[in-house]
Amino acid sequence: MADFLTLVGARIKQLRIQKGLSQAKLAEMADLQDTYIGGVERGKRNISLNSLERIMSALEADPAEALKFGRLEVLEEEKDKQNVLDIHISLLRERSLAEVKLVQRMAKDMFDTLDQEKIER
Repeated sequence: MADFLTLVGARIKQLRIQKGLSQAKLAEMADLQDTYIGGVERGKRNISLNSLERIMSALEADPAEALKFGRLEVLEEEKDKQNVLDIHISLLRERSLAEVKLVQRMAKDMFDTLDQEKIER
């Protein structure tokens, strides 16, 4: 049972983060305590169906979304990709427009080469 609770909690956390909500804000929207949300996300609380419905309603998601564990890896990969993109953006912000355009041209050339290699395979 603990593994199931952990999976449900992890999925709720991902959905909350996707919406850009804090635990406190989600708790407020679902009319629950923020410590309860934290316990659910850590898999430490045995969430009731009523609470699940309130949380998913606050997230504007179908309750069945809380059980779609196959998306956990996909969402984690998307999160990692976004983190890398954020790092690139922060690096580029410190550069001049000419340098940013140079990086853009270099990236385009690299992607064109990669795409051409895919076609040739």
